Amino acid sequence: MNLSLEQPIIYLITKGEATESNFAVKRREILEIIRTAVDERISLVQLREKNLRARLIFELACEAADLVRRSDTRLLINDRADIALAAKADGVHLTSTSLPIGDIRAHFPDDFMVGASTHTLAETVDAAGGRADFAVFGPVFDSPGKGSPHGIDVLAKVCSELKPFPIIALGGIDGANCQAALEAGAAGFAAIRWLNDAASLRSISSRLIK
Repeated sequence: MNLSLEQPIIYLITKGEATESNFAVKRREILEIIRTAVDERISLVQLREKNLRARLIFELACEAADLVRRSDTRLLINDRADIALAAKADGVHLTSTSLPIGDIRAHFPDDFMVGASTHTLAETVDAAGGRADFAVFGPVFDSPGKGSPHGIDVLAKVCSELKPFPIIALGGIDGANCQAALEAGAAGFAAIRWLNDAASLRSISSRLIK
């Protein structure tokens, strides 16, 4: 496993708004926020653009990988381990419909980073047992379209049960509650809406990283 990131782990997930028709505009937006993440030493960036064809994801991933290279920021590609490897990204983030973690570990380089989405304690245990580098657990707080939140007490239980395996909190994370997630035992936090904002990244970097 390859998780050698300082805590707290700050995990920016791209918005998923890119399509073939708006690719030129969204490409610039995505690369600009990744540049800011690199400048602010944000731990992880997940390229999560589900509406793009593989060729465009690969093109964008190559450009993003160039931006993070030789920096403190690591780049993960959502679901597509093959594209991540070909684009020289740092790893993949797996969902419930992705290839099993064990298959990635068996067929990809040892230093290929693997994160996994989880929504229950059992799924998080499976991620740790499968040798993921970390699990993203959520939703912790209210988040549109993500179902009922687990709440901070459940997050604390998962973190306690899996310690020292890194758990990253997701779901409704913002400036008002990110510290609560860390105090519950999370190794870090992930967000889409809050972290896709340059001012937020600079504020977080000033408070928690620099």
